[in-house]
Amino acid sequence: MTIRTVTTAAFAAGALVLAAGGAATASTHSTTNTGTNASSASDPQVINDADLKAKTVTMGGASVLPTTRTIPHWSVKTTDPSNGVTYGYNMVGADPQSCSGAACDVKVEVDITPIKVIVGGETFDGSDVLPATLASPQFATNDYGSTPFATTAQSTKGPGGLLSQADAGVPLQLQDATMRAQFAQTGSSSYHLRLHANVLPPVTITVPSNQGVLIQSGRGVHGGNIDVGWWSSKINNLETSADPTHLPLYLTDNIFLHTVNDPTECCIIGYHGTKAAGDRKGNGQTQGNAPVQTFAWASYVRPGFYSRANGGANWALQDIHAISHEIAEWADDPFVNNTVNPWLTPTAPQYGCTGVLETGDPVVGIGFAMGTNAYRQGPNPNGTYSADGYYHPEDEALLPWFLRLPSNNTGSELNQSGQGGRYTLMGDLNPFPGFRAPATGC
Repeated sequence: MTIRTVTTAAFAAGALVLAAGGAATASTHSTTNTGTNASSASDPQVINDADLKAKTVTMGGASVLPTTRTIPHWSVKTTDPSNGVTYGYNMVGADPQSCSGAACDVKVEVDITPIKVIVGGETFDGSDVLPATLASPQFATNDYGSTPFATTAQSTKGPGGLLSQADAGVPLQLQDATMRAQFAQTGSSSYHLRLHANVLPPVTITVPSNQGVLIQSGRGVHGGNIDVGWWSSKINNLETSADPTHLPLYLTDNIFLHTVNDPTECCIIGYHGTKAAGDRKGNGQTQGNAPVQTFAWASYVRPGFYSRANGGANWALQDIHAISHEIAEWADDPFVNNTVNPWLTPTAPQYGCTGVLETGDPVVGIGFAMGTNAYRQGPNPNGTYSADGYYHPEDEALLPWFLRLPSNNTGSELNQSGQGGRYTLMGDLNPFPGFRAPATGC
């Protein structure tokens, strides 16, 4: 299993070419294809666990001004002590070093569009996973002081312990807890990044047979596997009506994407991105207030698709894992233009040497248990059990890891051991030694 993010404009360009062959469009009404390209019933392709990969990508990128009409954000520059280079970055919310009082408490509206996808004659309805998503740690509050279970060095289910101990007893959403730990704004701090969910009308997309196929995991769990360029053109169509001051979240149920028009190059499980939305006023009329639209698409991953039975390998790669990955990366790199000193980590060798501030990429498949999940807790189709009654958010690498800040000056919450500031949300619970120290170069 791998999760990979690629920051490139190539996907956007490819989407225009690949979309030319597709007849379906995304709308609030069912999209129907006719002729030989229409989606029809087919037997799923069974994918061996060894070949089942999970990836994420980023789409586009845009520059912003303080007056740009977009989500609330702040900018700052920090010098990396390992190379003396000063890097600038944008993040969602308020500047934790300069805000005060109520100005530190920021709420972002998240407009969720559930997408019903018909592929290979089978329906995967985002509305089916909407209640579970709204009840998940992404939008509901929990106590992040501890967690009952966490990922082991073998990617299996292991014992938990203290998590964000300085926020014990404080009810928080997942991204709020992550940002507070990242900047040591815990306990009685007024610093918050809250997400308020708005549910928009569902959309139906019917996938032509030449753009998507059914796939099946070793535990019998089905998924839809769609060409990334074709799919991205549909998301781009939806973006034309989005509010640039909100985060549009396009929610699907076990839908995956493949690259290079090859279903075996699977599976992208989410992406976030940005695009300049146009000034909507005519040339020269924006006065620096042109809109820039951020967005994310992610799948709610069914238990047993990646996650082996009984807390086995890829235990944490289920339910909101991909959603938490994309929203965390959106919060720390909303405009897909935050660059850092290139890093390399053995936990994610598929990235090679990369210089992007994408917080989920270094901690691929690492997560912890949080909240109570009552949705899809039955057996896998083959009779085994992967669900365990919890949600499984992803761990996130924090800013000081990317900026190579020393452990005594990370600016983040202390590790559970009290020895130095943490480099990921899970701190000492992250089992890999590469996250007890700053990122290493290439």
